[in-house]
Parts: sequence; C-alpha cells; structure tokens
Amino acid sequence: MSLRQIRSGDVLYLTPSASPQFVRPITVRVIRVLTDWHTYHGWCWIDVYELGSHGDAVDRRSLYVLCEGVHRRTTPPAAAPPRRRPLPRQRVTV
Repeated sequence: MSLRQIRSGDVLYLTPSASPQFVRPITVRVIRVLTDWHTYHGWCWIDVYELGSHGDAVDRRSLYVLCEGVHRRTTPPAAAPPRRRPLPRQRVTV
C-alpha cells in the first residue's frame, strides 16, 4: 500500500512487515497521514487510534510505518456485545 492509498478512516492491521515495533500485531483506525513530517522513501508517519478487540478506541498514537508493509483490514473488529442493565429491585410488601 502506498502513502497515497492510506486515508483518514482506514482500518489497518499492523504487523512486523510495517515496522519491527509491531511484534504483537495491532489494529488501528487512521486519523490522518502526517505528510509534512519528513521521512525516508516509502515510510510515513500516521496519527491513529489503536483499536481494542471489540473495535473501540483504546489509545491515540503517532506511528512511523513502512507504507508497503501496512495491511488494510477488510472486516471491522467485532462489535462489543450490548450491555445488559440489571433488573430493578421489586418491593416486597407484607
């Protein structure tokens, strides 16, 4: 994937092919590509939200990645199950 193909809103899967720092792969949502930060050819800086296992943002990060090593995620992370509200207590009258 080239720098021009990375856009705001993309969900990416980052592995060691994107950078050695991703020994444990992570899923991120792109906020913006930082085109004004100078890098080596083929590398780029991106502002992202790191996504948890249910697709919710758990951290905001600026990452330096090899554009060709980035993988676009075709399916979004699974949504969190709906939270169940506890039943209201019933009054017992005697």
